[in-house]
Amino acid sequence: MTNKKKAIALLASAAAASLALSACSGEEEEGAAVAEEGEDVVIEFMHLWPEGSSKAHYDVVNDIIAEYEEANEGVTVDLEVLSNEQYKDKLRVLSTSGDLPDVGMTWAAGFLTPYVDGNLFASLDDVATELEDEFVPGTVDAYRVDETAYGLPLELNIATIFYNTAIFEEYGVEPPETYEELLAAVEAFNEAGVPPIALGNKDAWTGSLWYMYLADRIAGPEALTQAISGEGDFTDPAFVEAAAKIQELVEADAFVNGFNGLADEEAKSMFMSGQSPMYLIGSWDLPNYTTNEDVPQEFRDSIEYMTFPLVEGEGDANSFVGGPGVGLFVAEESDVKEEAKDFVAYFIQEWGEQAVERAGVIPATKVDAASLDLPQMYIDILGELSEASNITLFADVQMSPEDAQVHLDSIQALFGGEITPEEFAEAHAEAIAQE
Repeated sequence: MTNKKKAIALLASAAAASLALSACSGEEEEGAAVAEEGEDVVIEFMHLWPEGSSKAHYDVVNDIIAEYEEANEGVTVDLEVLSNEQYKDKLRVLSTSGDLPDVGMTWAAGFLTPYVDGNLFASLDDVATELEDEFVPGTVDAYRVDETAYGLPLELNIATIFYNTAIFEEYGVEPPETYEELLAAVEAFNEAGVPPIALGNKDAWTGSLWYMYLADRIAGPEALTQAISGEGDFTDPAFVEAAAKIQELVEADAFVNGFNGLADEEAKSMFMSGQSPMYLIGSWDLPNYTTNEDVPQEFRDSIEYMTFPLVEGEGDANSFVGGPGVGLFVAEESDVKEEAKDFVAYFIQEWGEQAVERAGVIPATKVDAASLDLPQMYIDILGELSEASNITLFADVQMSPEDAQVHLDSIQALFGGEITPEEFAEAHAEAIAQE
């Protein structure tokens, strides 16, 4: 079994373990960073949770940094914060010059592989071993290449459709449980002059979530992963049908006007301002609907979530798109590599419980959920994870960078009506065949 397949196979078992989690030890050594006496150390850290869009995450990060600096005299963490897409772009640019930050964020599997192949990420096996008992089983494996861990996860996510109950109730629409009911809800909202679904497909991975779920529901829970690995075939009729249903939704005006030119942040704003009643996104967005006090309480009280509707086929409602979210890496060429690893270990130990209590994040480390005062939606999603029959890792994360670009470009073209479902499938099949 390849590392990628092993990591994906372990996701469901990781999910099953996440509800009955044990408490983190919370023990960390003060003053553990290695610095010569009288010599200051600066650790460059780059992350993707800006204050404007991810305040709860942002505040937790800043507090952990402050605590670390206080515990490690002479050590300063120099912070740079970018939005999701800006972060990805800058990471690519910095990788070409070999000037990565000492510590940064990465995604698993196919995303980190080229950085590992380019000898840009340091092995974190020593930190992974030190913190082995802290992680939810299986989550670190998604960051391994040839059995070596080059990243350590912070989050464990699934994507769900968040919806505004107040808008649903105002127009007498029931949350859809099937694809046919979804189409009916779309029609009802359109008749009322309400754009049904917030989608910012300029970033394309957002549209990929819709395609992945349709493929999962039609072809079955393991089919998409098999197609990506080359064991299956993207030209299978089920995958073509999933692409056709995307265009059926587009033709039904399911998505907000101009969705292919909107960034995800713009679509999120439309959902959070009450312009659209539905929004498919990962559970990393939970803080906006639970604990983020900058979001009006009235709005937070109106938000619920639904699992992706059933479609006639091989799938089931307990199969999810998701997996480990962002993790931390240490740059191989860092001048303060040992200090950077120490900071990563400290951050991971502090992150789990703080992120749960203050931001509603589902961490990749173990926490004692029963002992914490958690929002009900958080508890419910932990329950979904515990009962998941399958979790399919995000397609663009599974794929090589080249295949991921084909996938994302094809998603844009499919939603834009520039290619047929058959051409969409063929583009993927050809890209996979060239691996």
